[in-house]
Amino acid sequence: MSATPSLPTLPLVASAIAAPGIVDKGAGKVVEPKPVHAAERDAATELAGLSREEVLATEHEPASKLEQAVTLFIVVVPLIGLGVGIWSLWGVGISWIHLVLMGVFYVLTAGGITVGFHRYFTHKSYEAVRPVQFLIGVCGSMAAQGSILRWAGYHRRHHQHSDDTLDPHSPHAYGGGVWGIIRGAWHAHVGWLFEGHPKGVERYVVDLKKDPLIRFIDKLFVVWVVLGIVLPGVIAGLVTYWMGGDNVLISGLLGALWGGVVRLFLVHHVTWSINSVCHIWGSRDFESHDESRNNVIFGILALGEGWHNNHHAFPASARHGLKWWQFDASYVFIKALSYVGLTRDVRVPLPERMEAKRRKN
Repeated sequence: MSATPSLPTLPLVASAIAAPGIVDKGAGKVVEPKPVHAAERDAATELAGLSREEVLATEHEPASKLEQAVTLFIVVVPLIGLGVGIWSLWGVGISWIHLVLMGVFYVLTAGGITVGFHRYFTHKSYEAVRPVQFLIGVCGSMAAQGSILRWAGYHRRHHQHSDDTLDPHSPHAYGGGVWGIIRGAWHAHVGWLFEGHPKGVERYVVDLKKDPLIRFIDKLFVVWVVLGIVLPGVIAGLVTYWMGGDNVLISGLLGALWGGVVRLFLVHHVTWSINSVCHIWGSRDFESHDESRNNVIFGILALGEGWHNNHHAFPASARHGLKWWQFDASYVFIKALSYVGLTRDVRVPLPERMEAKRRKN
């Protein structure tokens, strides 16, 4: 693993605003600077050299008790759901209906995050027709990871400040050593959810706020979360009734448990692992100015999101798995839709662009 970046990295970020390139002293070559929004220029200068605690005090609005309670509920209840689900196997049993629903809703909601929230709404790596925009926005909302505007705002800030002091969820915020690594991994995985809200996140989503469809989906976030839990239960009950089963109500409840609550647990922790695992363990094929890594396990589980170093090197690319063997289910879906006219302008980096950013050592 590469050396953990030190906290006072903001002078480098601030200096990159005007400079056409910065020298990577370790590699002895010029690489592209990390993009910095003009609105962050003063903050980057003023906060340079502050400790993490000082940055939190300056840049964060503390989460209210209600927000902390809701976040705790969202994190803990799916975990309890997993335990209840396992327990239900011993006493009541589980049918193929519930396992299929868990798998289907996992793909729908995890895909809503990666195809929708991430690659479309946040990075605009392709264009999509209006019905597709609505569906991927709803599916991403059913993953219960925050509304479109909040998710995109946090993620755009993450890219600007990746693995420096202002990154909302870097695992490298607590120094080296075993305890520092453990604290950092926990912070990046789930601890950051309890820290409050970085100030000024809304300025990252000014473009998204102009879209009435995005505002509509964003406003009904709670409705979509509830729908994501209730819908698999309703489907399970209807299928059981159609097949002549006796325990329609129990089947419906198990559908909501496995296709809703347990599925939330799986999607949450796979997605959060991109923040933690994929900034600690894996390979680095490209220069990216941070500690992002390609991790084959989460390349599969997260539908292509685990090719994280590739993504940080080319954030606007709809394709994250850039080698033939790096399977990227989300890109396959986006590209397939383009053949029937539902997506277009699917962006991928040119070969010469990839070669220029490829790490030589």
